[in-house]
Amino acid sequence: MALPKYKMSRANTRSRKAVWKAKLKAPELVECPQCHRTKMAHRACTKCGYYKGKNVIAIKAEG
Repeated sequence: MALPKYKMSRANTRSRKAVWKAKLKAPELVECPQCHRTKMAHRACTKCGYYKGKNVIAIKAEG
């Protein structure tokens, strides 16, 4: 198991631990080419059920 060669200062330790908030961000949203609503990238559309031009999820009609 690797061990640190030198003691890390308190400022460096705290700044390293504080970076995790900067890594968090909202998911990327793209427009569905089928129904033109926003959806998450690389996911099937929850409104129409299409992914890459194919119907992969059977969605019940509203009404």
